[in-house]
Amino acid sequence: MRIVVCVKHVPDVQGERSLDPWTVRGEDDVLNELDEHAVEAAVALAEEAGGEVIALTMGPAGAVDAVRRALQMGAASGVHVSDEALAGSDAIATAQVLAAAITKIGAEGDIDLVLTGMASLDGLTAMLPTALATRLGWPQLTLASELTVEGGTATIRREIGEAVERFAAPLPAVVSVTDQANEPRYPNFRAIMAARRRKVASWSLADLGLAAPASATTVTHAAPRPAREAGRIVEDSGDAGRQLAQYLIDNKFHG
Repeated sequence: MRIVVCVKHVPDVQGERSLDPWTVRGEDDVLNELDEHAVEAAVALAEEAGGEVIALTMGPAGAVDAVRRALQMGAASGVHVSDEALAGSDAIATAQVLAAAITKIGAEGDIDLVLTGMASLDGLTAMLPTALATRLGWPQLTLASELTVEGGTATIRREIGEAVERFAAPLPAVVSVTDQANEPRYPNFRAIMAARRRKVASWSLADLGLAAPASATTVTHAAPRPAREAGRIVEDSGDAGRQLAQYLIDNKFHG
């Protein structure tokens, strides 16, 4: 079984964000936390059924660190697509590039599965798995809290509220997994050292035979969130209710 797992390098959600004019990526960038569950699912399947996991990312030079983290978790090799023309790509353009990279990887041996996290913590669109499946022309199974593969079929369990759904699709397929799917492993020292010897290919748009893809959306403006102001404390001297009502009216919070 050959599995491609898509990973993304994102700003640490615990770190400070800055804009110049868009989000500045820096030293505190990390592997998207939700993608760790996709890597774990891919590696567990490869260990169970035998196979190979290839980590794939698209992004600037530093994005290769996301691939190296996936290698530490057990991926066998990695691919980093990087090109200055890709700056500012949205989910639609990203899907076009990743689909081309997956097709190129598939030329060396059939791909059975493409796994992704449920969303990236910088954009939170959750659009990539569907856009990628559309580009590849493969069935998609999304928001999987459980994934099994048997006899050429992928089966998932999906939990939405109190509802539990089960879906199946023939391979090859694109599957996105949630943070309920597993508990990502923490690489030990041996795994970290072994990852240094694993191959990471670097591809440009020219290597994929692509021109710069057109994004379906354009960011026209970005600004930092205003600092939070201190709240107002109402002292109750018998008219607190009136004060609160007047505050709501003055700030147009009333219906």
